[in-house]
Amino acid sequence: MLVVGLVFATLAAVLHCYIFVMESVRWTAPSTRKTFGIESAEVAEITKPLAFNQGFYNLFLAITSLIGLILVIAGTETIGLTLIIAGIAPMFAAALVLLLSDHTKARAAITQGTLPLLGLIFLFVALATR
Repeated sequence: MLVVGLVFATLAAVLHCYIFVMESVRWTAPSTRKTFGIESAEVAEITKPLAFNQGFYNLFLAITSLIGLILVIAGTETIGLTLIIAGIAPMFAAALVLLLSDHTKARAAITQGTLPLLGLIFLFVALATR
């Protein structure tokens, strides 16, 4: 169960690195605007500073999770798992907030929340069965 949880946590971190790129690097690109439902270039320009900041939140959560993974692999399991959970739990929580605050964003919320949720479930099961 631990390995499965680590795989889902890693996939969640990779996804959030990709979200970082979309929000902080490619926000005004037509493909990114389409992904986020932003129809005009003007709106993308106006919201660019907000997206830039939000992207870094996603990146920092991903980095926290990946550092945790490295520590687990290196044998520092308690600290590593703590960091992984500290990284993926807010990923899931943010997806839940998105889903509850705007039902039209259900697809995005499910996309960003499924991997961290599965990671949390498998990690907690692994910890509970020790």
